Amino acid sequence: MAGLELLSDQGFRIDGRRPHELRKIQCRLGVFNQADGSAYIEQGNTKVLAAVYGPHEIRGSKSKALHDKVLVNCQFSMATFSTGERKRRPRGDRKSQEMTMHLQQTFDAAIQTTLYPRSQIDIFVEVLQSDGGNYCASVNASTLALIDAGIALRDYVCACSSSFINDTPITDINYLEESSGSPEIIAATLPKSEQIVFLLMNGRLHEDNLSRVTDMAVKGCKDIHDILDQVVRDHVSEVSTVHGWEN
Repeated sequence: MAGLELLSDQGFRIDGRRPHELRKIQCRLGVFNQADGSAYIEQGNTKVLAAVYGPHEIRGSKSKALHDKVLVNCQFSMATFSTGERKRRPRGDRKSQEMTMHLQQTFDAAIQTTLYPRSQIDIFVEVLQSDGGNYCASVNASTLALIDAGIALRDYVCACSSSFINDTPITDINYLEESSGSPEIIAATLPKSEQIVFLLMNGRLHEDNLSRVTDMAVKGCKDIHDILDQVVRDHVSEVSTVHGWEN
């Protein structure tokens, strides 16, 4: 990354954004008819598809059933064509297993799990194109898919990343910024209560700057929530019109 100016003297990033600006977000609900809920999201050049099945009976061994809450089963994968390098094992590699675990932790905290005892909800996520922020886009797509499936959530769960370049916090980082060796903070929050349900830090960051960079990620989550909420409202309005549910 030597010689690449990630933040100009005028305060512009390599893709033309200001430090606090999100990448362009486009998303849709109900894109996959075979699932109970589905969604597609583009955050910049990162493109993710999420599908939700359930709640349904426990698959496989009944001993996995939890008598007081739902079993949340997540599976993260990357399409073989999602990056410049062809992936041989889109599901079995360590990074995908790690991402699966992070998603499971996040949605265990966001879904109202006690409403669905002794049952299972499956969340399948596939990254179709990767340009940084895979976890964040996966969380945001999964949230929309869960809403599409009618699963009760404590709140939207929205995720955003941030970094620290040239003494400046930046939000929603892309692949070049992610690969620069700069510290990265990834947060998933429940925006209304501002509760952080997932927080991960990659790289080293001085404690004097930690709150500034974390606050930038949390603010990004709120901005993403506003976008997703509007998409959901537009989708509900559109579906209501199609089915003649409006008064």
